Amino acid sequence: MSTTYLAHNQVQLALHQLQDGSGRPLLLLHGLGEASPTTVPDWIDWPGPVHALDFTGHGASTVPVGGGYSAEIILADADVALAHLGECTVVGRGFGAYIALMLAGARAAQVRGAVLCDGPGLWGGPSGPTSADFVVLAPSDGSAPDPYALHELSKDLRPADYAALFVRLAMEHSGLDEPLAVAGVVRPPWLEAVVREVGVVECSREDALARFAAL
Repeated sequence: MSTTYLAHNQVQLALHQLQDGSGRPLLLLHGLGEASPTTVPDWIDWPGPVHALDFTGHGASTVPVGGGYSAEIILADADVALAHLGECTVVGRGFGAYIALMLAGARAAQVRGAVLCDGPGLWGGPSGPTSADFVVLAPSDGSAPDPYALHELSKDLRPADYAALFVRLAMEHSGLDEPLAVAGVVRPPWLEAVVREVGVVECSREDALARFAAL
């Protein structure tokens, strides 16, 4: 495994290359509180290079002081990795699946298929506004995962119509008939809304990767 560090404002993001190869890369996005795997997971059969990104506050990436996390900030992490790698297929696990969905809509022309899988942080927070939540956590020693990341990202707002918007953006701009594949069994409201949209396939992780590898 080799690691490249990418700058996102004052954060250094760790992007790990797990497999060499030529052709379109596969980008892995981990779950909440996790870090990137050190080797390619057994279920992944991908002909090109495989990379995995540590989000801000996770793995070997910078742990900032004082929190301030949101799904959109983590989306920007993934966007930095995408800009570095170029056109990719993306696999997201748990919270990473939500980020993969957002990336597939926000950068539809560069994401050639996104696979949404079960994992930590998939459910997220409420689907509508709630009371403000202010918390001061005990000082951290700077190691990952950042307690603020776990607290704040587990409560991020996930309206169903907001998630569906990213499906429609992917459908309009990706050029693919079916740009998203849901392999997860757990279905929070935002993911149920995604599945109901045209252009979303429900299949196994392996079938989804085979489908996107053939593009």
